[in-house]
Amino acid sequence: MTDRRLRYFLAVIRAGSIRGAAEALHVAASAVSRQIAELELDCGSPLLERLPRGVVPTEAGRIVAAHAERQEDDAALLEDRLRRLRGAEDGTVRLCCGGGFLTDLLDNGLAGFTAAHPGIACKVTLGTTEGILDAVAEGDADLGLAYNPASRPGLRSAAMVRQSLAAILLPDHSLARARRSARLKAFAALPAALLPPGHGVRQMLSRVEADGGFRLTMRLETGSFELQRRFVLAGMGVAFLPEFAAAPELREGRLAAIRLVDPLLSHAAAHLVVKAGRTLPEAAERMAAWLGARLLAFGAAH
Repeated sequence: MTDRRLRYFLAVIRAGSIRGAAEALHVAASAVSRQIAELELDCGSPLLERLPRGVVPTEAGRIVAAHAERQEDDAALLEDRLRRLRGAEDGTVRLCCGGGFLTDLLDNGLAGFTAAHPGIACKVTLGTTEGILDAVAEGDADLGLAYNPASRPGLRSAAMVRQSLAAILLPDHSLARARRSARLKAFAALPAALLPPGHGVRQMLSRVEADGGFRLTMRLETGSFELQRRFVLAGMGVAFLPEFAAAPELREGRLAAIRLVDPLLSHAAAHLVVKAGRTLPEAAERMAAWLGARLLAFGAAH
């Protein structure tokens, strides 16, 4: 098994097709197909199941893919250790996060981290909860910031703090003046900004709606947390977010938060997710410790 064959095979698994892998690798599809055929010959077993729209790994393919991922991680770790031996503090940390973390990440995480570690860069991508877990599990991200993710084998939480979902309103709204906590049903009649149905927060809300026999009044559906905050600031209604997602406006008194006490919503938590069993490069290890200690999502006081 040569490095090239394993690298090409891993690209096919991640892209879900020969053509997609070829585009990612900037090579001809025929070159990818040839390397996969030779790898299957080496292994003595088919590694891919060809479907009408792409490919999926066979059982043998999953074993080889896991081996290739370990080899990829080991190569990155070797490079990191050699760089540290030379006394260089540099590298790039790949971080995948949900949109609700962005303000907290920039204001309380990256701003201070890059000043303290000027040689370390950060590549940030946005994803849904499932997308974040996939990115970390598949090695496309070193760290993941996710809100209330489901437990998944092969991943662990380097930091986790309970962060109840809250109803975000203008401070002069009658509900904001009257109470500090409430059940979701109390907001059913208010125009609401909601995340798309596939988002983890929306799914939590939908379960509470179904259990309580009511429906929220959706007026805006958007995956943008910024747009949701502006929806509330414009006096258009309510949004449902963890408090750290609206921290600047809450701190300045422009918005108010009413914590939701429905069990499913009050037990939600923010997680810093890493791949279990993987030794992180030094740059990623430093950033993980920094974020865990300084983000509002993980209980830091500012």
